[in-house]
Amino acid sequence: MAAPLAIVLAAGKSTRMKSALPKVVHPLFGRPMVEYVFDAARAAGVERLVVVVGHRADEVQAILAHHKDVEFALQTEQKGTGHAVKMCLPALQTHQGPVLILSGDTPLLKVDSLKKLLAAQGAGAAAVIGTAKTQANEGLGRIVRSPEGEFLRIVEERDATPAEKRIQEINTGCYAFDGQKLASALERLQPTNAQGEYYLTDAPALLKADRELVIAADCFDIEEAMGVNTRVQLAEVAQVIKDRTDRQLMAEGVTIVDPRLVSIDPQAKIAADVVIEPFVVIRGAVEIGPDSHIGPHAVLEGPLILPGGSIVKPFQHLPSR
Repeated sequence: MAAPLAIVLAAGKSTRMKSALPKVVHPLFGRPMVEYVFDAARAAGVERLVVVVGHRADEVQAILAHHKDVEFALQTEQKGTGHAVKMCLPALQTHQGPVLILSGDTPLLKVDSLKKLLAAQGAGAAAVIGTAKTQANEGLGRIVRSPEGEFLRIVEERDATPAEKRIQEINTGCYAFDGQKLASALERLQPTNAQGEYYLTDAPALLKADRELVIAADCFDIEEAMGVNTRVQLAEVAQVIKDRTDRQLMAEGVTIVDPRLVSIDPQAKIAADVVIEPFVVIRGAVEIGPDSHIGPHAVLEGPLILPGGSIVKPFQHLPSR
């Protein structure tokens, strides 16, 4: 069977960010946020990425053109998530294997969660809906199950009964499909809703009506499903990435004197027994060898390699080289 293909939805505008720059290419630590989605998908085994572009498509394609495993599908009209994925039908027709569907504005996705989603699909499901549990479920699609725990349907909040609104298991918007069965469902999608849109959530329902196995897998935490729609949310996501980076470095033997007062790029590679003083800024692909000391207020910009035992003085600026 072919390696997984990933469809990444990236056609949206930056309306709530009050920006002309397309949302998915807003920078996080100097990289377009959608690249974090690429990283997670690749690490989960994906070898081919199809990015659905729409708003300022030429600009998004130019920014992402250096990714050799990325191809683009153009959505000229915004007619819903199902319509966006339908633009990928030519790619699906040449793919025999699993398909991940991910949102380009969810840079906190974890590799292990995507692997669990793919494993659930690989066990024989035509479609797997990735879910998470949260009490803060307002505005999110709820997962309705039978008393025995079997997946029944996804219900959007505007259509939910009072009892369904209390459900804490929600749809993350991450899916794994059998590629050919997904193509069959996409060809049958109809805009039979008040918005006149094609809903991707109708695809699992169609497959379930075909008596195919459709399951909902609780394999994500709610943090991963955090989409970026505003600059406040962009800052919140950046803080999560920073905290993950700092904790990982300290677990590997790096001393960060005060994590609240440094900014370390997640691309940085820092060896054990390096000491990083407050107010240090490390940008890009910086490598620091063991037993080095980075003094307060220093700025290091990658690509840059510092050998072991390096001493960077306070307020020193080391540009890329």
